[in-house]
Amino acid sequence: MINRLSFVLLIGAAMTLVAAPFVMGQAATSAALKDPAALKEAAPAMYKVDFDTSAGMFVVEVHRDWAPNGADRFYNLVKNGFYDNVRFFRVIPGFMVQFGINGDPAVNSVWRNSRIPRDPVKQSNTRGNITFAMQGGPTGPDTRTTQVFINFGDNANLDGYGFASFGKVSKGMDVVDKIYSGYGEGAPQGKGPEQERTQSEGNTYLTKDFPKMDYIKKATIEK
Repeated sequence: MINRLSFVLLIGAAMTLVAAPFVMGQAATSAALKDPAALKEAAPAMYKVDFDTSAGMFVVEVHRDWAPNGADRFYNLVKNGFYDNVRFFRVIPGFMVQFGINGDPAVNSVWRNSRIPRDPVKQSNTRGNITFAMQGGPTGPDTRTTQVFINFGDNANLDGYGFASFGKVSKGMDVVDKIYSGYGEGAPQGKGPEQERTQSEGNTYLTKDFPKMDYIKKATIEK
């Protein structure tokens, strides 16, 4: 007859065996994210990404012919778990919601300068379209890395600055509209987080100082 101690040990061993593949998978994903140069797989012509967030579920449909460089980068980031547990750190009602700074500062440090070439603008920044954030204007340097935004409204004025949409919210735009916007623009212009601190401190900073901020639980490419 199995005594209580033996039973507990058996259960513990079984749980360890079940958890081992999951932990190994997490480690493999984390290791992949530490080497941006290795994540250059070409994306399918069209793919969908399911976003499970604290505000609810929404789906993004990506079209590679809209912006190939953006679609490829987004595909590799999602596939390797970059956006999991990532906060919606900049939410401006009527304009857009921005995300794409990883919760782990070590991951951010290797992606900050991993830039992709510009894509010509083929689709306008209309409501629900998703676009990579960047700096520099229409003829500035290539500064697109990991940050993206979803347009709340018609922001066609961004087209002339070179902001190339690569996909659209195909389901759940009502969820996107509900993402917490109370912090508004980032500091020092608004009450939101400082980007430098977000990059260098990650989720430790955001969860402590901005507890109401919505976040992505898991982003998954539909099969």
